Amino acid sequence: MNYKEIKTLGELKKTDYRSRSVKDELRANLIAQLKKKEGGFEGIIGFEDTVIPDLQTAILSRHNILLLGLRGQAKTRIARLLVNLLDEYIPYIEGSELFDDPLAPISWFGHNEVIAKGDNTPIAWLHRSERYTEKLATPDVTVADLIGDVDPIKAATMKLTYSDERVIHFGLIPRAHRGIFVINELPDLQARIQVSLFNILQERDIQIRGFKLRLPLDLQFVFTANPEDYTNRGSIVTPLKDRIESQILTHYPRSVEISRKITQQEALLTPEQKVAIESDDLVKDLVEQIAFEARNSEYVDKKSGVSARLTIAAYENLISNAERRMIINGESSTFVRISDFLGVIPAITGKIELVYEGEMEGPAKVANMLIGKAIRTLMLQFFPDPEKAKKSKAPNPYVEIINWFSNGNNLAIDDNISIAVYKKILNEVDGLKALVKKLHPRLSENQQYLLMEFALHGLAEFSQLSKGFLDNGFAFSDMFNSLFNLEPDDDDLDIDDDRY
Repeated sequence: MNYKEIKTLGELKKTDYRSRSVKDELRANLIAQLKKKEGGFEGIIGFEDTVIPDLQTAILSRHNILLLGLRGQAKTRIARLLVNLLDEYIPYIEGSELFDDPLAPISWFGHNEVIAKGDNTPIAWLHRSERYTEKLATPDVTVADLIGDVDPIKAATMKLTYSDERVIHFGLIPRAHRGIFVINELPDLQARIQVSLFNILQERDIQIRGFKLRLPLDLQFVFTANPEDYTNRGSIVTPLKDRIESQILTHYPRSVEISRKITQQEALLTPEQKVAIESDDLVKDLVEQIAFEARNSEYVDKKSGVSARLTIAAYENLISNAERRMIINGESSTFVRISDFLGVIPAITGKIELVYEGEMEGPAKVANMLIGKAIRTLMLQFFPDPEKAKKSKAPNPYVEIINWFSNGNNLAIDDNISIAVYKKILNEVDGLKALVKKLHPRLSENQQYLLMEFALHGLAEFSQLSKGFLDNGFAFSDMFNSLFNLEPDDDDLDIDDDRY
């Protein structure tokens, strides 16, 4: 039956439609979804065995929910996806600001419509996408915003006394009746505002000024909070927390593979970028590894966390940096290089909170350290451990490369150079191409040169070569000679090379 064709209360009564609460609705639709072995919560990656089962349990228990986790852990996205568990359409009394159920009205308007018009009461249909309300908790949020207040203009216009229920202007929560109401960053609400939620959660009534109102609001509450907020900005008052039946802990991706899936899903690339810019798995993993290094860094505040937005923004910058170079050089296509990671530094510095030691080092320097540590970690997945190779009695696979630099050769890789010049520079290093070909014989040409550059960065991170920073790139030289060439106050190795 097409319920949307039903236009009056009388017609609705003749159908098999039965009213049910939002929580019963969510529960019934989740049960149907589970029976069909459907996943649900599309786009949420890495929570399949942790957060999602807890969330499903809470819905089956018809609980209000608190999602507790550090920033960038998809808490708000999870809340928004709950809408998909609602019925596609529900009926309401046409003209009702609280979307009164025709079979169980709660407002003055709804009751009087049914009394006055009976079975001829006009009804309309509300889509599930309109049954979601979200409010970001900020210190300036008032009880009037959430619950409501007396509207003197309405009283004057309608010539009503302040004792009449009709002079009330309802806030966001009553207007979310029969839907899902989400409060993000709950601890940011002032304690007295949090207190105003007590009755709604427990007794389902609201208190506005001197009115004795009992509106049996039908709501699914979802709250989100960051554990950091409990110490830095505020806390959830204990009686309110006690009324939220299920608290679910979120977490960051537990592997580079999962993190990469999230980044690739969320990164906003243009169709032109997808076609023209080749991005190898190595650079994709390197982006993710930066976030993992940041979460374990002594310079980064662990309580604040490192959002998944860091890797998404970093990857977008990485692709755009390569695109910029391609445009400058008049090339039709290109591939991401390790030198392109200079372009991700702005995406890192804005998304990490530094402890005192990190602030002393400076955000940009910490970002470069994180990139370096990520390179060092991934180096061992592609090449032998340089430190062990140096101490081993077996032939050192890096000896020819290191000797090339020891003989007084330097190498500068500018971020803006063309593909032809980039490959020419790397080919100059004795033994570099042979090393990559021997260990990874089946690579494409672009992958081969990417790994050649990566090997130089990796050797520098293992202190086998010296790496300095140019205005738009990197410079490599012999580790031993660089110790004598650097001035005492120099932080960067600056090699003048005007060959290109």
